[in-house]
Amino acid sequence: MNALPGRALSSDEAWETPPRALTIAGSDSAGGAGMHADIRAFLTCGVHGMTAVTAVTVQNSLGVKDFVEIPAETVAAQIEAVVGDIGVDAAKTGMLASAAIIDAVAKACHKVGIGQEGTAPFVVDPVAASMHGDPLLHADALNALRDLLFPMATLVTPNLDEVRLLTGVEVSTRAQLADAARAVHALGPQWTLIKSGHLTQDPECVDLLFDGTEFYELPGARYDTPHTHGGGDTMASAITAALARGAPVLEAVRFGKRFVQRAVAHSYPLGAGVGPVSTFWRISTTPV
Repeated sequence: MNALPGRALSSDEAWETPPRALTIAGSDSAGGAGMHADIRAFLTCGVHGMTAVTAVTVQNSLGVKDFVEIPAETVAAQIEAVVGDIGVDAAKTGMLASAAIIDAVAKACHKVGIGQEGTAPFVVDPVAASMHGDPLLHADALNALRDLLFPMATLVTPNLDEVRLLTGVEVSTRAQLADAARAVHALGPQWTLIKSGHLTQDPECVDLLFDGTEFYELPGARYDTPHTHGGGDTMASAITAALARGAPVLEAVRFGKRFVQRAVAHSYPLGAGVGPVSTFWRISTTPV
């Protein structure tokens, strides 16, 4: 095979370090969601991605078969190791699995300056179940999410099932999104984004952002595709990447909405079940 054209950079031509983003999440052995989706989104949004792995899942396009938690102290050690050496410009969570892991994440993030009282914005995606309905969060972890992580969060991004689990608020119409946003915001985050993808009877997919005072509607097309695996992870990761690049929250969320719309529009089949949303639209697929 011929070598690719190019030359080594001299020391004074070295690339600058890009913005740095950390995902605290579980793996997906099928490569469609979780930390794998996060890293893809970080890369295509121009940020360096780092990971603190919370759980290893056994899954494919048909669903989650099993998962094994990483010890809570190891999760915390990953956060402290990468941030202590490399630094971080924004961070997000995904699958956290247990109250013990959530407690460890909260303490580690506070220690390294992630969250409302720190210098790095913190996006909390309260992943409670896979899109197939397979549980990814133990029952005792819901209280830990509410009590420990939400008050630290710059932004939380629940879908409607997660809103119901966290607050008891049921949403069946677009008009009820505001009630959900108020209920989640009361748990302590600076901003709340309610994702309305599950309102399938609505011809649009209108998400609602709330800062405690103002509501911001984020309309988007609803695509006729079953292949939406990793959509929530991808949106939260794109928002995190924009925050890492210095965007204000409203601008970052608008970017994340546009990003995930394109990813859904370019989703593809994979295996016998549900395929993933795709970030390939951000990169060239022309062979070099």
